[in-house]
Amino acid sequence: MSGVPGTELADAMDGYAFAYLMTVTDAGEAHAVAVQPRLSAGVLQIDAVGSRSRGNIGAHPQVSLVWPPADFDGYSLIVNGTAQPDDQPGIIVTPTRAVLHRPHEHEGESATGCGSDCVPLSLE
Repeated sequence: MSGVPGTELADAMDGYAFAYLMTVTDAGEAHAVAVQPRLSAGVLQIDAVGSRSRGNIGAHPQVSLVWPPADFDGYSLIVNGTAQPDDQPGIIVTPTRAVLHRPHEHEGESATGCGSDCVPLSLE
């Protein structure tokens, strides 16, 4: 590891064009929007989100970002984090967990304890 915060996450993000920002409403309903996050100084910066996403984040700052794979057999990149408003209309997400994930073709758990093919990423 290089000692640069988020290096593994930055390297993983290079393979994806966009992510879905997942927020939740007060009723617990999921809300997804396509975004293009940038990693800078260990946080994810998103230039613009709509009023619904911003309102959801104000009430429930825990979010997930999901970068879908280019093909079915590829890895999804999933990042959980805490969001806060940045300059209008942007937000900043502080990652708390990141994993590359894809369905596992074999029965049982993988070496990481996940029932799928999971590769945890360092955020340090």
